Amino acid sequence: MLAKPRAMRDALLDKIHKAMASDPTIFFVSADFGSPILDRIRADHPKRFVNVGIAEQNLINVSAGLALEGYKVFAYAIAPFITMRCFEQVRVSLALLSEVRPMNVNLIGVGAGYSYVVSGPTHQCYEDITLMRALPNFQVMSPADHVTAESLFHRCVDELGPKYLRLDAQVLPVIYTDTAPNIANGFNVHRRDGAICLVATGYMLHTAFTVADRLLARGMQVGVIDLFDLARFSEEKLRGELRRYETVVSMEEGFAGRGGLDALLYNFIAHNEIAAKLLNIGVEGGYRFELGTRAELHEQVGIGPDVVTRRLLDLSNLSGKSVKNINSGLN
Repeated sequence: MLAKPRAMRDALLDKIHKAMASDPTIFFVSADFGSPILDRIRADHPKRFVNVGIAEQNLINVSAGLALEGYKVFAYAIAPFITMRCFEQVRVSLALLSEVRPMNVNLIGVGAGYSYVVSGPTHQCYEDITLMRALPNFQVMSPADHVTAESLFHRCVDELGPKYLRLDAQVLPVIYTDTAPNIANGFNVHRRDGAICLVATGYMLHTAFTVADRLLARGMQVGVIDLFDLARFSEEKLRGELRRYETVVSMEEGFAGRGGLDALLYNFIAHNEIAAKLLNIGVEGGYRFELGTRAELHEQVGIGPDVVTRRLLDLSNLSGKSVKNINSGLN
């Protein structure tokens, strides 16, 4: 039976709710952010649920304190607020402290990229991958559908350390219809074709499939990889995959050339002596205040299927030119 599309947060919260019935060490903390499933968690486990209000700094410190008492903590808020509003607390109370004290805190940020499309740049989140990757002992996970999101639950409860899960706020099509991806690998190969490989994370995996289909209709095959674990993927296996290609294309719903997925792949390719060149696809320019659909905004900032397809067709037509010449920069 094919999985019915669900919101990522609902799928993950369901797993947490069910586990709390048998695991008394799971604690849930929310920053005045709710859902029907969260109402059930609060009703069924009132002694292990706290709403700290609109106070994300306090959310982090309360979560750290609970973790030091031995709880497996899930902290829940809107993505830009649980990362940027309280970044100092995340750094000191979680990243630093977890290096000297065992603790398990899982930050659930809802609203990755442009998924809160009508709320504008204050609620959209283009910087979280960069910020959370800057903390060396943080796990950063970026699923592309609800099947992957709920599959990450066991990573959250079974492993110590601070983790950040960036979830889309919208209900996205199901990618893993038959079986969940291998979480231990940290990535999943969907297509293994041609000289170019699209490595996407989060929502951009859906764009990668659209682009790959359009290129195939023009006789151009490309590989597609879902990199959903941005910290602990299997380096050996990913190295083996990327060595097949002449060009690797990073695709992220975040600013290009600002330390996100493109920087991750740039360093990985360089340190592993992979011959492939890198083309980075990410949000170009600054903040945008225009209203529109997510698809419209993506085309405006350079990450929509139309503009990405054109860039890859231009790339395939280049003769004797380095891909580096058309990169948007990896500062």
